Amino acid sequence: MTDQEIITALINKNERVTREFLFGKCKPLFISIIQQVFDGRADYDELVNELYLYLMENDAARLRGFEFRSTVYQWLKVLAIRYFIKKRNRVIDDESHEPLYNGTECSGDDSHARSDLERLFDQMPNKRYVMVIRRLMIEDQDPERLAQEMNISTANLYNIKRRAMAQLTRTALKDIQQYGKQ
Repeated sequence: MTDQEIITALINKNERVTREFLFGKCKPLFISIIQQVFDGRADYDELVNELYLYLMENDAARLRGFEFRSTVYQWLKVLAIRYFIKKRNRVIDDESHEPLYNGTECSGDDSHARSDLERLFDQMPNKRYVMVIRRLMIEDQDPERLAQEMNISTANLYNIKRRAMAQLTRTALKDIQQYGKQ
């Protein structure tokens, strides 16, 4: 495929080309960048999925802005390095150390909230996100300790937590919409 065909297919959300390009042909490039930027302590699939979402933001504005002055691989290499470095340096400021619930006896309303939360956890597609929310926010585990257990940096753990909370929010909104249709 030409660079033009690749960009067009990505913009048109061609699943086969997107998977083949980002998770096949670009894999050695991305692995090298992730190794250098994150010392290899980051999940390849998560980062590439986030990079894809970044490329597709605002009706694929970044892809549409590619001017073909270099190869698509050279352009993507520069873009990915900048994106991953920015991502690595962005740490969520989590000043709250309050758990969602502390596991003690609950009133009736609290037990409903707990069962609702567990139901949402069951609906979440990424079980790693569920584990991070559970351990950090429900069990109130020390972030540095959890990051060490997961063999990742604390900054990466906070990024995972941010994505996990976003997925939980989307799951809850979807659940609310489905409940309203009943």
